[in-house]
Amino acid sequence: MFARRHQVALVLTAVLAAAADCQAHDHRSAARPGAPAPAADRDFTLVATGDVLPHTSVLERARFDAGGNGYDFRPMLDGVKPLVSGADLALCHLETAYGASDDPTGRPLVTSPPEIADALAATGYDGCSTASDHSLDDGAAGVRRTLDALDRAGVRHTGTARTEAEAASVTLLRAGPAKVAHLAYTYDTNGHPLPEGQPWAVNRIDENRVVADARTARAAGADVVVVSLHWGTEWQDAPDDFQFTLARALTASRTDGRPDIDLLLGAHAHVPQAYEKVNGTWVVYGLGDQVAGDLYNRQGLRDPRGNQSSAARFTFTAPTHPKGRWEVKKAAFVPQLFDIDAGRVVNLNKALAQGADVRGVRDRIRDVVLSRGAAEDGLAMGE
Repeated sequence: MFARRHQVALVLTAVLAAAADCQAHDHRSAARPGAPAPAADRDFTLVATGDVLPHTSVLERARFDAGGNGYDFRPMLDGVKPLVSGADLALCHLETAYGASDDPTGRPLVTSPPEIADALAATGYDGCSTASDHSLDDGAAGVRRTLDALDRAGVRHTGTARTEAEAASVTLLRAGPAKVAHLAYTYDTNGHPLPEGQPWAVNRIDENRVVADARTARAAGADVVVVSLHWGTEWQDAPDDFQFTLARALTASRTDGRPDIDLLLGAHAHVPQAYEKVNGTWVVYGLGDQVAGDLYNRQGLRDPRGNQSSAARFTFTAPTHPKGRWEVKKAAFVPQLFDIDAGRVVNLNKALAQGADVRGVRDRIRDVVLSRGAAEDGLAMGE
């Protein structure tokens, strides 16, 4: 068993190296000032991935990849770099707060070294949701440290804040011809109270608040409003009643006939969950963990689903009239695995093309993602 697993890990590592060598250049540089406009100037593509949750084994791998001097998370993300850097806008979900760089913890309180921010930037991420149940694992200092590190790396963020003014601001990102607002909220902070005098430090899920913030974002110039939600029941493949109810309410909210929210992205459950079009708007109930160590389910058993995820890829096209919405004209997902042995994120379709024995994992993720009929609305598995 060990030999077989080791063989697969070696094949996956080879796949990642090949993908890194042949990846296309980051075309987002073309959107910088003075550069030519993209050819499809009415469209943009958004990619979103799941929880970055670096447990102890992940930290140890990053330390090994750095040669024992600090932490280097870039190699473990090389496998997703072509997908991420190929999008007009790429969003991640950072579940942990940054602790002191020389003393991160993998669990139960999860803090991470700030080098993760550099890796996210190098991979091509433009922004990251930071509202999660672990946002306050290191208190207000952890929130500040996290956002400072992301700022230094040039990665935008939403969901937590250092000041009241920052909490009230709208995170607007450029995606080709469009302005995209990114909002983020969490169901809880694992019982950690909000810092004294800082009720705005972490955004908590509240239907009325989310709708109001979406409308504020639209008024600030957002063409597309994306909402990230840290929600759901851990280890449950199927979305729970709270997810269903909130998704229906948020996607039904409209102003002058136009939906207030254009995309919902879910995280937290540790396992991939379904995609579904609700009231004409795409909802990803759970992306799964993109980066995580060994995880144990509610029965105390190591559960490999905790290292499985999907990457969402949506292509939006501009409205044909001034008050119309940006519509998703193409929807896709990419099945992914965090290979613990290799310490790398793996695109499972590319791994299969290289001969890795991962078809069962790929197919399980596909079946869960499509379990609520998303294929009938045009969702396809991509590479």
